[in-house]
Amino acid sequence: MSGNTSTNKMPVLFIGHGSPMNIVLDNSYTQSLMKLGKELPRPKAIMVISAHWMTDGTYVTCNEKPKTIYDFYGFPRRLYEVDYPSPGAPNEAELACKTVRKATVECSNQWGLDHASWAVLKHMYPEADIPVFEMSIDYSFNEWHPKMMQYHYDLASELKELRNHGVLIIGSGNIVHNLGLIDFQNVDAKPYDWAVELDEKVKENLLSGNHKDLIEYLNMGEVAKLGIPTLDHYLPMIYAIALQEEDETLEFTHEGFQHASVSMRGFKIG
Repeated sequence: MSGNTSTNKMPVLFIGHGSPMNIVLDNSYTQSLMKLGKELPRPKAIMVISAHWMTDGTYVTCNEKPKTIYDFYGFPRRLYEVDYPSPGAPNEAELACKTVRKATVECSNQWGLDHASWAVLKHMYPEADIPVFEMSIDYSFNEWHPKMMQYHYDLASELKELRNHGVLIIGSGNIVHNLGLIDFQNVDAKPYDWAVELDEKVKENLLSGNHKDLIEYLNMGEVAKLGIPTLDHYLPMIYAIALQEEDETLEFTHEGFQHASVSMRGFKIG
C-alpha cells in the first residue's frame, strides 16, 4: 500500500507525462513517479486535469468504472495490452461540479482515463486501487488571450476544497511541448536551446511565485511561441499553480527532456 491515508489537505501535482512509451520504460522519470506514489499521503481519490481531454465546456468523468483509453497510435503492441482498471470516483466528481461556481462543470460518462492519467498512475499506484476521475479542459475559445488564460486559472482556484476532502489533484501535460520539432527516434536527444531557455524561465517563475507571467506566457519571449505552440499540454500546469496557497512551497519532482522538444518537468505543491 502506498503512503498513509491522510485527513489533512492533499498536495497538488503537475506531471510532465511525455511519450506513451514511458508506460513501459524504466528511466529516471518513471522512477520519480514510483517514488512519489510511495511518499505521498494516500489519497481518497485522484482527479487528473488531462491534456488529452479537450471539450466544449468543462466536464468531469462520473463513471463508476472508467475505461482505459488508448489515445495514441503507431506504438508497440505491448502498450495496448496494459490496462488500468481503477474504480471511478463519482461522489468526488460531483463535488467538483458543485465546488466550481465561475463556470458550469458537468458530469460525463462518455470518457474514461486517457494516457495523461493512466500512463502516470500506472507507475505511482500500480495496483490501480485508488478511485480516479478526470477533468476536461474547455478548448472552445476562438482565440488565445490573457483573459482566456485567467479564466482557466480562476476556474482551477475554486477546486481547492477538494484537497480538504482527500483528493489528490494532478495536472498532466508538458510545459514545453512541440511535436512539430520532436526527435521521435531518440528519447535522449539533446534538447533544443530554446526549449531549455523556456523551461528555465518557467522554473524561475514557479519558484518565485510569478503566476502572472505563467498565465500571460508570451511575456516569457519568443521561446514561448516555440515551446508552447498549442495550449493543450500547458494548461494543466496553470490548473496546478492556481491551487497553490500563499504559504505553500513548490518543489520539483523531476527535471529533464525527452525527444529534444518535450520538457518532463514535474512539481509538487504543499
